[in-house]
Amino acid sequence: MTRRPLAAADLQAITRRHLFQEVGSGIGAAALLSLLDGEPAACAAGQSSTTRKPHFPARAKHVIYVHLVGAPSHLDLFDYKPELQKRNGQLCPDEFFQGKQLAFIRSQPTLLGSPTDQKFQFQHVGDSSVTISNLLPNLQQQAHEMTVIRSLHTDQFNHAPAQMYLLSGFPRFGRPSIGSWVNYGLGSDNENLPGFVVMITGQVLGAGNSAWGSGFLPTVYQGIEFRSQGDPVLFLSDPPGVEPAARRQVVDAVNRLNAQRLADLGDPEIATRISQYEMAYRMQTSVPELMDIRSEPEHIHKLYGTQPGKTSFANNCLLARRLVERGVRFVQLFDQGWDMHGSVFSGLPNKCRQVDQPLAALIQDLRQRGLLDETLVVWSAEFGRTPMAQGTNGEGASQRAGRDHHKEAYTVWMAGGGVKRGFAYGKTDELGYAVVEDPMHVHDLNATILHLLGMDHERLTFKFQGRQYRLTDIHGVVAEKILA
Repeated sequence: MTRRPLAAADLQAITRRHLFQEVGSGIGAAALLSLLDGEPAACAAGQSSTTRKPHFPARAKHVIYVHLVGAPSHLDLFDYKPELQKRNGQLCPDEFFQGKQLAFIRSQPTLLGSPTDQKFQFQHVGDSSVTISNLLPNLQQQAHEMTVIRSLHTDQFNHAPAQMYLLSGFPRFGRPSIGSWVNYGLGSDNENLPGFVVMITGQVLGAGNSAWGSGFLPTVYQGIEFRSQGDPVLFLSDPPGVEPAARRQVVDAVNRLNAQRLADLGDPEIATRISQYEMAYRMQTSVPELMDIRSEPEHIHKLYGTQPGKTSFANNCLLARRLVERGVRFVQLFDQGWDMHGSVFSGLPNKCRQVDQPLAALIQDLRQRGLLDETLVVWSAEFGRTPMAQGTNGEGASQRAGRDHHKEAYTVWMAGGGVKRGFAYGKTDELGYAVVEDPMHVHDLNATILHLLGMDHERLTFKFQGRQYRLTDIHGVVAEKILA
């Protein structure tokens, strides 16, 4: 439709809405053009697909964040406690049980030490101060690259609140995840791929997709889930009979309409919609090539234990390397199956076999490619496991024993990306119950990760409902001792 020029009489009665309607096409076109050039569509949206400068020189450019859903038993993997082994089967001290928050233990339990057989023994590797269980023999060989933090603690003792607390800084739904904050703060290094990618083995219990959601940030910053089978991203493929040229025409037409609406309303979610249409179109070419790991040489498949075409944690680790290699800022891997309230000593070896080789391969592969110094690898969980036994009555009880949720102390580790190599940080008591040296709260962990990426956690904020929010709320101290 051709619009007539405004007469002088019209100018006296012009309204704000009428003004936007008249000039909307021009503003919308400018917004769309800037998107196509990789620049922000609108200042109001606070978004961009380009790299943004950190607050100060960064030690890391990328993050591969591994979250083990359900929480592994750190006492059997990273925090060696010979005294707990000696006192195995003794009644738990009163101060460890009375008045404490536990998920399932209701009567005073007994202490539960790691088995004494060889596969549960701990080893020092080389000059490293890190000790790792024989359940993780491949990671033992990478101990010289790792900072192991044995003094992490949290405020939450159930899965969903603890997952959200660790990953968003708040125990209830509605806040942006750490990956979304990083994507918002730094943008992407690749205009053809999202800045924040998620891959899952099993199911993410508890927090669900809030673990990678954008909360009150524009949804352009949320994590995009990639799948190993079928369409790598849902609805990415063209329907049967639709040619790429026809899809391009549809995208252009829809974005022109959205751009006019953006100029009229200034809604940042409209700008997100425009950006995501363009990103999806570009991803139709970039993602299939990325996800096809058959192009990797045979020695890489042997290193990771990957099998092209199948869904596995090993495949996801290799894909994580391919993603950071292409400039993706934040890659998050979720692996389900670590919630062992029973039979922990039979279940733990099986889960360790699934993750040990690929994680060690990831560290080694990144180092060989010159990427480890700029890529921070994180092993995390929502909380730890108790030094007390859960469910140990009757014959054969020790084989059926599990460990309950434990918020007072647990272990995470990091490698590459500006942390010290072969370094153990923090200490728990002789039974592994509480932190006695260098405590690190989950807010401190998040502050430290942001610091390694060149961001001040107190300055990375977003105004919502009248106040400035940040990942670490009003807390968080950077753990300077672990920085290289």
